[in-house]
Amino acid sequence: MGGLTSASSFIALLEEEQVELQSFALQKLDHVVDEFWPEVATSINTIKQLSDKKSFAQHELASLVVSKVYYHLGDFNNSMQYALSSGGLFNVLSKSEYVETLLYKFIDEYIKLRAQSDTIPVDPRLESIVMGMFERCFKEGSYKQALGIALESKRLDIIERSIADSGNVASMLTYCLNICNTIVSNRTFRQSVLAILVKLYLSLEQPDFISITQCLIFLDDAEQVSKILLSLTQKDEDSLLLAYQIAFDLFQNGSQQFLLNIRKTLPTPLSSESKMDVEGSAKPDSHDLRLERLRTILSGDTSINLYLEFLYRNCNTDMNVLQIMKSVSELQKGAIFYSGTLFANAIMHAGTTRDTFLRENLEWLARSTHWTKFSATASLGIINRGHIKESKTILKSYLPASTPNAHPYSESGALYALGLIHAGHGEAVTSYLQEKLRYNNVILQHGASLGIGLSEMATGNDEIYEDLKGILYNDDAISGEAAGVAMGLVMTGTGSKKAINEMLAYAHETQHEKIIRSLALGLSFTMYGKEESADTLIEQLISDKDPLLRYGGMYTIAMAYCGTGNNDALRKLLHYAVSDGNDSVRRASVTCIGFVLSKQPEKCPKAVLLLSESYNPHVRYGSALALGISCAGTGSREALDILKTLTQDTVGLVRQSAWIAIAMVLIQGTKEQVAEVETYRKQFITVINDKREDAMSKYGAVLAQGIIDAGGRNSTIALHSPSGHKNMHAIIGIAGFLQFWYWFPMTHFFGLAVTPTAIIGVNKNLEMPVFSVKSNCKPSLFGYPPETKQTTTNAPSKIETAVLSITGRKGKGGLSHSRSSMSIDQEIEKEKEKEKEQKEQKEKEEKEKEEKEKEEKEKEPAFDRKQNPMRIVPKQLPYIVYDDPRYAPIKKNPSIGIVLLKDKKPEEPEQLVALERPTVKPITASSGNTAAAASKPDLPEPKTPQPFEFTD
Repeated sequence: MGGLTSASSFIALLEEEQVELQSFALQKLDHVVDEFWPEVATSINTIKQLSDKKSFAQHELASLVVSKVYYHLGDFNNSMQYALSSGGLFNVLSKSEYVETLLYKFIDEYIKLRAQSDTIPVDPRLESIVMGMFERCFKEGSYKQALGIALESKRLDIIERSIADSGNVASMLTYCLNICNTIVSNRTFRQSVLAILVKLYLSLEQPDFISITQCLIFLDDAEQVSKILLSLTQKDEDSLLLAYQIAFDLFQNGSQQFLLNIRKTLPTPLSSESKMDVEGSAKPDSHDLRLERLRTILSGDTSINLYLEFLYRNCNTDMNVLQIMKSVSELQKGAIFYSGTLFANAIMHAGTTRDTFLRENLEWLARSTHWTKFSATASLGIINRGHIKESKTILKSYLPASTPNAHPYSESGALYALGLIHAGHGEAVTSYLQEKLRYNNVILQHGASLGIGLSEMATGNDEIYEDLKGILYNDDAISGEAAGVAMGLVMTGTGSKKAINEMLAYAHETQHEKIIRSLALGLSFTMYGKEESADTLIEQLISDKDPLLRYGGMYTIAMAYCGTGNNDALRKLLHYAVSDGNDSVRRASVTCIGFVLSKQPEKCPKAVLLLSESYNPHVRYGSALALGISCAGTGSREALDILKTLTQDTVGLVRQSAWIAIAMVLIQGTKEQVAEVETYRKQFITVINDKREDAMSKYGAVLAQGIIDAGGRNSTIALHSPSGHKNMHAIIGIAGFLQFWYWFPMTHFFGLAVTPTAIIGVNKNLEMPVFSVKSNCKPSLFGYPPETKQTTTNAPSKIETAVLSITGRKGKGGLSHSRSSMSIDQEIEKEKEKEKEQKEQKEKEEKEKEEKEKEEKEKEPAFDRKQNPMRIVPKQLPYIVYDDPRYAPIKKNPSIGIVLLKDKKPEEPEQLVALERPTVKPITASSGNTAAAASKPDLPEPKTPQPFEFTD
């Protein structure tokens, strides 16, 4: 065909009546159509007639030629239709541009049809082509490509086949599990895929039990997890260590109810001796002891104690910053800065048990009244979070006695603190808090409700729910507000229809805005992680005429679709961000974008960029918080660029959110990673000290200073665990914290979001041996930031009083020329020289300081050794090398958390880390002034002002 210049001769043959000539023409046209398609297109109707004529032997070939013509014309829909009619002549194995392009189109169409519903019939011809494409992938060894298409088209049979026939099942399983956790958006389908993965994992010669249990957490299959743990504890020492490692991972990723179900299915140890010997034992190892240790890990006691030890011994809080904030609070009117300092101190010391600042400032602490006293007492709950064994001893001075006395605010705060300490692990205090719920005092009920909601979080305890419902039905705004939130906390992630119907019905009945808002938030908690199962409730809430329920609808989307990046969820949030008539709803909708994109932080800056430039300050406020939530701990450059602009906003509230978000993005950041870290830290202090700064903006800077140094600078904000599971405490904590807009004590919820960043190595006895790892980077790259220098007030230095010439004349009896103009000029010159010298001296000192820092930097070692328990930030993990001569992790690629260590020299004596556990000493009013303040009954609540109409 090299010399062929036209296809007209073949086209002419189509007009012949002889079938053989028509068939010959079509065969030739099929070969030349890619070159002469403009000519062939003029006779496309003739070819289409042959294609439609089923009695014509070559009607499929005619369809193929028509398909190719339409392809070149750019009409892909018609091209696909005729390609389907061409039957087997459309060769999926061909590598031509035409086949490749149409294959992509067919796959997209197939995926679209399968995504609509599994029950919708698909054209068998289309199915045949797609199956041919799968066979081509298998033949060419493109198993990952086949798996990807199968996942998108929801073909479970192809998913299983592409993994099982791949020849590298373990690698494909890991690949598929990662895709399920990051890309697959439909929850029901994801669970079906995970069930297949579990089956394939178990079929391996050496099953990856860690990955299997991660799948089983998603499937909520506690019974299967229990069987795996039980079988591992009955094998050799390596299997036992693996069982303990799995148990620690389960505690990190599973809900309280899931862990409780596992413990229920484990057999009860026969001997009581094992209970006495959980934390290390010289007695021979026994199965009962192994089971008891497993139970202790699953209950959370071991993890909590280890993290408590880590946070206590590594606390690196900058106390100078707290003193600066305290000084500012003493100069300012109102309780906002006083409360802000208390909140910042609590967040800075979250989980460390170090209450030094409060002990050293008891007189300042005694100034609190009413709800400020409530917040002050509750702050002890964040500071001592996890100190579950000694919680009542710590709060002994504040907890209510058998009969309530004259300190309801501090007592209520203590009950709230008890819930914060036991958040998610409330078995020890549930009955105590339940008893306090029955007190006929709305202030005490407020604290008790929040406390029991936190301690019983996600348990679905019906008895507690009914008690809280009783308080709600009293229709008191103070107790009802806390009860509404607490009901949601107890039912977190259960999706209970009974609870949803009752809460929604009462939200429509009551007239109290506080109660409606709290119920709206509580409803969002019930749908935590439910994804498409929450759509019905979401539609009910977002279409409600009450803006408070629409506000709850936004948070329901956030809780249900947190970390999924679901397009439909984002579409709804963006729609309400620009269209709703209520500012609170718009603010919430933009904020909640951060939750949905929390697993894809790189997408959030693009999503909120235009919203951050909105005319509406509430939308700008929400944009900042969305960036803070989604990009927490990432140091994202794109997020910081947007937030930098918002720090210069004309509205104080927007600047407040910008400071908070910047702290969340830069938490645990260093100037070596992000150059602006030091600048922003200084800026927080400048804003706090600036008398002209707006009060709301200053409050944001105070909270930001607490957040950036959270947990003694040893913690971060992680909405997802390293294995990809949602961190329920962190997500609920951030959602609760954001309600400080309406109720400042909700700020304490931030303590739930603070996650320690540590690697803690433990042996088979669950003790910490002396063990180290190598960090292959300079210590300063991930080290602690330098402490803030103690500064005095920015008062100007004393300068010599200027003396006017007339003053000189009066003072010297009229000697008007006692000082000549020459002498004045000389004095001015001397002053100038003095200023010049001072400037030169300052420049010299700065230069010397820079040179000194440069020398220190040059001297800095290229690596560092970290001792158990060690502070390792998430970005530091790639630099960690496990090269200890005696201990090796049982897990192949350990992430941040508790790591089980295998002893390579068991015959040698073991050296353990000396514990520095905090001594329990409740804060008591020991000084005279404080004692007097503590013994005084709380002042009565100020009366509500008379109704009035506001006119601008």
